[in-house]
Amino acid sequence: MGKVGLGTVVMPQFLVSCGSTATPTNGFGNISKERLNTLKAFALEGLVASDTDDLLLAKGLNYHTIIKWGDKISDTDTFGFNNDFTCFIPFDENNPKDGLLWVNHEYVNPLFVSDFDARKYENPFEHRTKEQVDKEMYDVGGTIVRIKEENGVWKVVENDPHNRRINGKTPISVNWDSPIKGKSTIIGTNSNCSGGITPWKTFLTCEENYDGFFGETEYDTNNVATRRPSSYGWENFYDYPPEHYGWVVEVNPKDGTAQKHIALGRFAHECCTLYELEDKRVVAYTADDKNDEHLYKFISSEPGSLKEGTLFVADTINGIWLALDWETQAVLKSNFKDQTEVLIRAREAAKLLGGTALNRPEDIEIDPITGNIFISLTNNKQKGDVHGSILKIEENNGAFDALHFKASTYLAGGEEKGFSCPDNLAFDLSGNLWLTSDMSGNSMNKKDKPYMVFKNNSLFVIPRLGEDAGKVIRVASAPKDAELTGPWFSPDGKTLFLSVQHPGEQTTDLKNPTSTWPFDEDGIPKPAVVAITGDLIEKMNKLNQFEII
Repeated sequence: MGKVGLGTVVMPQFLVSCGSTATPTNGFGNISKERLNTLKAFALEGLVASDTDDLLLAKGLNYHTIIKWGDKISDTDTFGFNNDFTCFIPFDENNPKDGLLWVNHEYVNPLFVSDFDARKYENPFEHRTKEQVDKEMYDVGGTIVRIKEENGVWKVVENDPHNRRINGKTPISVNWDSPIKGKSTIIGTNSNCSGGITPWKTFLTCEENYDGFFGETEYDTNNVATRRPSSYGWENFYDYPPEHYGWVVEVNPKDGTAQKHIALGRFAHECCTLYELEDKRVVAYTADDKNDEHLYKFISSEPGSLKEGTLFVADTINGIWLALDWETQAVLKSNFKDQTEVLIRAREAAKLLGGTALNRPEDIEIDPITGNIFISLTNNKQKGDVHGSILKIEENNGAFDALHFKASTYLAGGEEKGFSCPDNLAFDLSGNLWLTSDMSGNSMNKKDKPYMVFKNNSLFVIPRLGEDAGKVIRVASAPKDAELTGPWFSPDGKTLFLSVQHPGEQTTDLKNPTSTWPFDEDGIPKPAVVAITGDLIEKMNKLNQFEII
């Protein structure tokens, strides 16, 4: 276990096990023969790939919808669009059935949200209205809602004072000593993909494909800046600088206040996974979800700080964390005017230092059994990697603040393994690994694409022990065009919260949608958050490999 026992993995369901004098057995500790026999006798019945327009679940699982796009969360607010990351924090650690659910809203489909169809026009931006953009800005960001489980069903507590929206117009402070493009308060958050949780029980939501909303600032070889326009055209109505987006945002669930953490760098953040060291300093792992971009970690120099410290980029070839530090790196001093510019232009800084180009690094989770860090590399079609893989990082001596590590492939996607394009990851109470797939809607179920055999996107589990250990088993299949995202276990391990994002995304005519899930009377597909329960969930979470004897 190395130094894993010296801190805390910031996860919903457990702390990393403390070090033990027991002799490890395959990384799991000594397990009784009776326990091993129980594990061997437990076998999963996985689903076959399906293109059915429904949320299909393996035997022993069932689901109910907690909340969906357009549902009221209060007298003034409604649930946003395209929900992604979910995170649940109970009010009382002794009562896992009552607490606050955070949900990201990544992006919008204007056809559904603002009744704007760009395909009708040769120059679509000429036909956009401010009212349409306002609707779209409202439906991104995130939602905080109180939920309670009663008689096996999770329900929203209507008009609870905690229920609120954080959206594209919410004022958000900057956690940095210098303003960003002249502002210390930024308007709104968008492109909220995955996220994390802090040791002090606040939510982290990550701005990923921010350039789609307000464009991007690009620099030529002479360091002259130009602004690339966005695909949504919001900048035509709200002239906010691109540099205001692309950050990790922390949200206080008690009052909805938020701040953008500049020290963690600016890029297409997929997630932010924290580990708290024994001295209360934190290590934050985050990744840039784009072809040939990088893996980062931030090591704080002060307890509980996401401002004071150093941001590093990974050289996975040589196993070195390289500091994006303007004061100590000559190449950064010669290319940027100060540390603030280094952080704003983190992608360029990372490449100058020799960060390794990766194949769309997305979600990051820390293995509670070994302390290794797992990173989803979704794919990189331009480099011939169509199925992706899971990267494993082993920090030197198991120390999360180490500056050296070993990188290897934990698992590669493909037909032989039965999955493709890994995205979100989650560990249950027993350390089993759950993962979702992210095959794009325009590639799924197409005979001329390499994903035909996998059919719809799915949720998988990889058991750690028993006769199914190491197998990739499909336990859920998404509706048409949809992606399953944000898996998060309740503290007692009896519920898996999961987002069903963008069902019917390929729809071109609202009267003839490609999906009708979740089967409302209006027939319009709607993103939603579901609660998955059942015997299978409980059994998987009771196979507790942390029982050292």
